[in-house]
Amino acid sequence: MALNATLSQHSQSSTGRQNRASSLTRPIFYLLGILLCAEAVAMLVPAAVAWIAGDSDWRAFVASGAITGFSGGSLYLTCRGRPIVIRVKQAFLLTTAAWLTLGAFGALPFLLHVPGLTVADAFFEATSGLTTTGSTILLQLEEMTAGVLVWRALLQWSGGIGIIMLAVAVLPYLGVAGMQLFRTDASERSERVLPRPGQTATAIVAVYVTATVACATSYWLAGMTAFDAALHAMTTVSTGGYATSDASLGQFARREVEWVAIFFMILGAVPFVLLIRAIRGQTGSLFREDQVRMLVFGVALSGLGAAVWLNVNEGIPLADALRLTLFHITSIVTTTGFVTSDYQFWGNAAVVAFFFLTLVGGCTGSTAGGIKMLRFRIVYVALRMQFHRLIFPHGMFPPTYRQRVVSDEIISSVLAFLFLYLLTLVAATIALSLLGLDFVTSISAAATTLSNVGPGLGPIIGPGGNFAPLPDAAKWILSALMLLGRLELFTALVLLSPRFWRS
Repeated sequence: MALNATLSQHSQSSTGRQNRASSLTRPIFYLLGILLCAEAVAMLVPAAVAWIAGDSDWRAFVASGAITGFSGGSLYLTCRGRPIVIRVKQAFLLTTAAWLTLGAFGALPFLLHVPGLTVADAFFEATSGLTTTGSTILLQLEEMTAGVLVWRALLQWSGGIGIIMLAVAVLPYLGVAGMQLFRTDASERSERVLPRPGQTATAIVAVYVTATVACATSYWLAGMTAFDAALHAMTTVSTGGYATSDASLGQFARREVEWVAIFFMILGAVPFVLLIRAIRGQTGSLFREDQVRMLVFGVALSGLGAAVWLNVNEGIPLADALRLTLFHITSIVTTTGFVTSDYQFWGNAAVVAFFFLTLVGGCTGSTAGGIKMLRFRIVYVALRMQFHRLIFPHGMFPPTYRQRVVSDEIISSVLAFLFLYLLTLVAATIALSLLGLDFVTSISAAATTLSNVGPGLGPIIGPGGNFAPLPDAAKWILSALMLLGRLELFTALVLLSPRFWRS
């Protein structure tokens, strides 16, 4: 009887563990199934374009859509049933699993159609698109079929809206890297206008689509064809940077195109919650936002200084120099990655400046990557408080942001993020160097993928280069960095902690 009781207890314990595991993973697989079904439907768009254009790659997109749809449908049908409730641990798992899974299935069209690509190549290209990084391993884009070009643009466009939703709805509630402050800031100012989360999400999608249409129309009026205008609008508003030519926007050689790109790259890098308020008549809230002011003034001052440098040292007329510098600095700071010329020829000072600009990023709640303006603002607040305490040891100087006290939790979270960001950058640079890459290529490749920017530095991956020559091991490392950067590091790295799984 004692043996039977022991076996019964063991069976109950095993059943309990299985039930807990099922309750943990079922909502994740259910939602992954929905996302995969949506991705399968998206694959029909380039399939239709390829079929209309008479290209044979429509079969690759249909096959990829069938595989993706079957996988997603199977997960959905298997896991549906009870109401879906997502808790904190499941949110961490779902966020990382979603970007990995969508990237893996998004690589199928490249793998099935583009000859000579390895699995590492295809996953790199799809991940770069989905995370709106813009680094590419594809060569001779001018000769690519319309379906492939449309799929690359769709990956970046859908990734952009996913990034906004991630920043507004998920990361703030997970307490990731100072995003708690954005939750307080965004919710307090948006709930008065849009009281329900669903309304906010709908409004964000509407603004995103409207900005894309406006950008496409502007590009068309600036001299692009309708096809190029639509694709470049999708990759501009999403701050992704995929183009239809190896020369990026330099293929058009039109000043009007560059000015349109500058405006919409900035638009894509500002918080979309504030854009909603501005459209509803409260434009003052957009220009009073510290993040937006830092972004606009930072780009303007950097562009003006670089233009004077080019005018004095290279003899470029000031007006042309200002357009060149504003375009490229905006492109890098907003993490879009478009280029019209190789800024490495502007001198060593320009190369150093562009490396550090690669790390900056746009605003929180936008499609941009990088460290982001909000965190720089919090670091400034913390440093100012520290200096005041050194000068007046007995004074009271609470750190404030927008007339609210910033908690020690948020400050420590931001500082921990910055430390982990730099640590990841150093570790990735060392790993790439061990694969035989030179120092400039290693550190710039790590920086540009971690910040989701696109072009690196050096003769291989510079503005006029490509990531195709890198070994497959390097591409896997850089793909991981793209995901880590897009998920704000902690969201993915917390899964490596044993305590996360025990808690």
